[in-house]
Amino acid sequence: MVYKQATKIWHTPYFVLFFKKSDIRTVGFVASKKVGNAVHRNRAKRLLRAHFIENIDLITSGSYVLVAKPDLLSQNFLETKKSYLHALKKCAALI
Repeated sequence: MVYKQATKIWHTPYFVLFFKKSDIRTVGFVASKKVGNAVHRNRAKRLLRAHFIENIDLITSGSYVLVAKPDLLSQNFLETKKSYLHALKKCAALI
């Protein structure tokens, strides 16, 4: 029998994290028009990318999708980093 591994989802006030364990590490960053205009969407994706790159040595291999929420841009970097690490911990994506 082949069991499909479930995708783990964790909601924060600033983003949604989708995680599925696999052998290779892939990542995607998404920001819809609800976040704002193109400048705001790009900044939101850059912030999420910065969190991912800063903590890349702490995470396990797998597929990650980070979906930005509008409140991401109204908070400082340290607050969103704390939320990011908590989401990884809850999804069992930390080493």
